[in-house]
Amino acid sequence: MRPVHLRWRYIVLVFLGGSIGTAARYLLSTLIPSWHAIPLPTIVVNVVGAFALGLLLESLLRRGPDEGARRDLRLMAGTGFLGGFTTYSTFAVESDALIGAGLGTFLLYAAGTLIVGAAASAAGIVAAALVHGWRPRRGAPARTKATPGGGR
Repeated sequence: MRPVHLRWRYIVLVFLGGSIGTAARYLLSTLIPSWHAIPLPTIVVNVVGAFALGLLLESLLRRGPDEGARRDLRLMAGTGFLGGFTTYSTFAVESDALIGAGLGTFLLYAAGTLIVGAAASAAGIVAAALVHGWRPRRGAPARTKATPGGGR
């Protein structure tokens, strides 16, 4: 059996999701203005994308193995749409350009985006866990006194 990344069905799903995600990012970037020298559209898409990816992947993980419709959704929405929607390459280019605007502006943008993005991803994971009632993931051992660390 061919690996997932070499199957046309999955390549098409990622392509379609990525096309829609890229279009959504472009549309959003035309609606949100930059603030002083800070490129807000890039911050917004990366933080929203990080939250959505955490939410999506944790939700899918808690629903069962990565197969069938769950795999299709992960590839189209996660890898495709959110991969096209977020833009860490633009983030890198804008970070480089902001060095000329001053070290403080650069650090605010670069470190702020990374920290807030990581927090947004964690928030998405927690939100998905809350929706699923904090119960253990399928296939994960249940928390018991005999299992140090709760079996994780």
